[in-house]
Amino acid sequence: MRNSDAEKIRALPLFSEMTEAHFDAIARAALLQTFPERITLIHEGDQPDFLHILVQGSVELFTTWQKRETTLDIARPLATFILAAVIRDEAYLKSARTLSESQVLLIPADAVRDVFGRDAAFARSIVSELAERYRHVVRILKDQKLRTGIERLANWILDEEHFQGGDGRISLKHDKRTLSSRLGMTPENLSRNLAVLAEHGVSVSGRDIAIVDRAELKRLARPHRLIDESAS
Repeated sequence: MRNSDAEKIRALPLFSEMTEAHFDAIARAALLQTFPERITLIHEGDQPDFLHILVQGSVELFTTWQKRETTLDIARPLATFILAAVIRDEAYLKSARTLSESQVLLIPADAVRDVFGRDAAFARSIVSELAERYRHVVRILKDQKLRTGIERLANWILDEEHFQGGDGRISLKHDKRTLSSRLGMTPENLSRNLAVLAEHGVSVSGRDIAIVDRAELKRLARPHRLIDESAS
């Protein structure tokens, strides 16, 4: 791993407080790899071999059951994903695949568990990361259960615009099928809801979305700090 990449990983809250010796041990064992689009990184039901950290790109977390498939979340850099399975050494409960060319840091799971047992600061950071992941899942469930489809889409646009720089424009980084699955609607309903949002301060052109009336979009979305991360 290059020094510049190690510095980025070291800056993550998960690793920032651990001892230098323990971080060096993890860094020496780590592999930084670039994967093309639509490569499955993790198969649901497999035992964890690595802790995955997304450095660049985007990764879909999804699950399947009886020939049905649904998107659970979309990971953004810099982020770990499916950490709990690594710490507990238990089967993955979901799968992961790249949505675009992605750079992923792979840290052997046994190295993570070894340092977890020997470095108190790292253990505290793991607990904090797992707690944050839990809170993120609760936010997603509240969004899914309490809002209509168009409200979920409106809040997703506000959240994604915040993540992409807050300049009023976003670019879809993945196909509409993935986005509609993540938002709990069909692709047809997604297209209809995007058309309706034209009356609520949103302009859509292909994969580009612009917020032309933020106050009107917020009036429809009603973002809340207990549901939406960008509003907290």
